[in-house]
Amino acid sequence: MSQPNISFEFFPPQSLDASFRLWDSVQMLAPLDPNFVSVTYGAGGSTRNLTLEALKTLIRHYGLNVAGHLTCVNASKSETLEIAKSYAAAGVREIVALRGDAPKGADQFAPHPDGFASSVELVAALAETGDFHIRVGAYPDQHPEAASETADVDMLKRKFDAGADSAITQYFYDVEAFLRFRDRAEAAGITGKIIPGILPIEDWDGVKRFSKRCNATLPAWMDDAFSKAKRDNVEELLAISISTEICSDLIDEGVEDLHFYTLNRPHLTRQICKALGIEPSNALKKVA
Repeated sequence: MSQPNISFEFFPPQSLDASFRLWDSVQMLAPLDPNFVSVTYGAGGSTRNLTLEALKTLIRHYGLNVAGHLTCVNASKSETLEIAKSYAAAGVREIVALRGDAPKGADQFAPHPDGFASSVELVAALAETGDFHIRVGAYPDQHPEAASETADVDMLKRKFDAGADSAITQYFYDVEAFLRFRDRAEAAGITGKIIPGILPIEDWDGVKRFSKRCNATLPAWMDDAFSKAKRDNVEELLAISISTEICSDLIDEGVEDLHFYTLNRPHLTRQICKALGIEPSNALKKVA
């Protein structure tokens, strides 16, 4: 089995304890030599300054290739592009461009009166700057707001046509769902790389709740499996096994890149990488 390129998503800390957790996560995962690491942007842009500070630290102290998240929520076009400029000034060369979720308390996304109305518009504006490798979101399971699976692929095609370089998917636990999505994308003329997103299961009940909100399909057998694993105190082993098998199957199907949603909890991700044969590089072991 060939070794994939790997990448990790972190979120910016909003407390002292969260800061320690983030930097512990980076210390544990940076030695695995990721292709890039991304830092999220809170709902409604609520963490934009924290995101920038985290990006600066990852570049300055760890020498990592970082991708800053950027959304269309609660900001005018000029404000959004100013944030992109601040990323570029800090040495950020990649952006994960997203429409973004509705701010807390709102039922659905509503564009700022002077803002970007969609991720397609945001991608086009970022592409015009020529400053970034632009990554976008993709959805193997139908997006909650999409009219159909075809609509999801059509939207992804529009993002690539606007200037996106690659896409990262929402997490999934059915490899066939990803492969069918990849086939539909190829049939639609999408040639850009689509990177599967992997979410190691730290908290099965939490994953179930979040999956309902984002319409991610969970295979029926998993609920019974985690119930029995909890009874036998082997939940971590089950979580590692599930994600490792997903990754292995994806690699067997020609996938070259894997993106891990770490939730700033690095242990499972590191164990999954180890199971895939990904070990710390000699040059970076001192960081661990």
